[in-house]
Amino acid sequence: MSTALTLILGGARSGKSRMAEQLVTALPGPWVYIATAQAFDAEMQDRIRLHQGGRAEGWVTVEEPLDLVAALTRANATARPVLVDCLTLWLTNVMLAGREVEAEAARLIDLLPGLTVPVVLVGNEVGLGIVPDNRLSRLFRDHAGRLHQDIARIADKVLFMAAGLPMQLK
Repeated sequence: MSTALTLILGGARSGKSRMAEQLVTALPGPWVYIATAQAFDAEMQDRIRLHQGGRAEGWVTVEEPLDLVAALTRANATARPVLVDCLTLWLTNVMLAGREVEAEAARLIDLLPGLTVPVVLVGNEVGLGIVPDNRLSRLFRDHAGRLHQDIARIADKVLFMAAGLPMQLK
């Protein structure tokens, strides 16, 4: 990976995480994996275990569901390549915690250009389907779309994954 900031978007099971891991592990390790998922139920615990079990040796996992800026700041200090998986789970956590989404997103956007390590961010593209039938879901879709646009604007590279295949958008 020759770029400093990469954003990978796609739908569920599109190959986003696998592509992100390939990009990061192409660089000298060890690597930092910032995981934003929270295991609220047994099914999510299984999903997290599956993700963890598929990772190669050499990853240092940091579980940070809310303070992504602090986790990225600490990871930057290690001078190790970083993968964040995923932005949309982080956004969900921020919303459910009652935090100010725009302020949290602005903090992240302000931080990213100043990072000195390669960073790959993964996000679910949720705006390709039907219009959600409730306010919270529509709000989430709108926040995610704006966050992805703001990051894509400053990213060096943006990929869209479909059926395990990357399409370079930027």
